[in-house]
Amino acid sequence: MGIFEKFFGKKEPAQKQAPKTYNHEIEKTSEMLDETIFWNIIDSSVKNTKNQDEQEWFLVKEIEKLTPKQMIGFRLRTDKLLYDTYNSEMWCAGYIMNEGCSDDGFEYFRNWIISRGKDTYYKAKQNPDSLISELVEGEEYYDFESFWYVALTAFENKTGKELYDYISDDFKTNEENYPNFEFTWKEEEPETLKAICPRLFEKMWN
Repeated sequence: MGIFEKFFGKKEPAQKQAPKTYNHEIEKTSEMLDETIFWNIIDSSVKNTKNQDEQEWFLVKEIEKLTPKQMIGFRLRTDKLLYDTYNSEMWCAGYIMNEGCSDDGFEYFRNWIISRGKDTYYKAKQNPDSLISELVEGEEYYDFESFWYVALTAFENKTGKELYDYISDDFKTNEENYPNFEFTWKEEEPETLKAICPRLFEKMWN
C-alpha cells in the first residue's frame, strides 16, 4: 500500500497539487543539479520507502524543496545519466530482465536503474550484469516510467509552470541526441546475450 492509499484510501494518478502563485522570474537553464545533491535525494528515497508509489511521492516532496533552477537541474541530471547508459550492453540487461525491451521500455528500465541509487547505477554502468543484485523475488518487470517525471510534477506544483519550457536549447545530452551504436547481441542468438550478462542470463532466461 502506497502513501496515498494509506492516508486517502486510494491512489491518485500523480502527486500534482493546485499550483501556487509563483511571481519570481524563472530563467531557462542547461545547468544540471549538483551530482551530490541529486544522489543524496535518490539514495534517501530508496532508504525511506518500500515501493515505487511511495518512492515517487517521496521524490516529488523532496524535489519541491529545491529552487526552480535546481528542479530543472534534477531533470537534466536524470537525462544525462540516461544518456550515459544508452548502449548495447545495458539494453541487453534490460532485454533479459524484462523478457524483451522496446525503445520506450529501455528508457523506463534505465530510469529504474537510476532510482535504485548511486552505487547501483555506477556498478551497472560499468557492468550491467551487476544488476543481478537488484533482483526481487516475484518482481515481474524492472522499470520505473514515472521516475522520469518527478521533477516535472514538483516544478508544476511549486510554480504552476511546465518545466520543459525552461530547459535551454544548449542542453544536448538528452534523448533527442542519443548516439548511434551497433548491437553486440541478437535476440535470436541467446548465447550472445549470455556473453554480455552471464549471471542475469543464467538466473532469468527461459
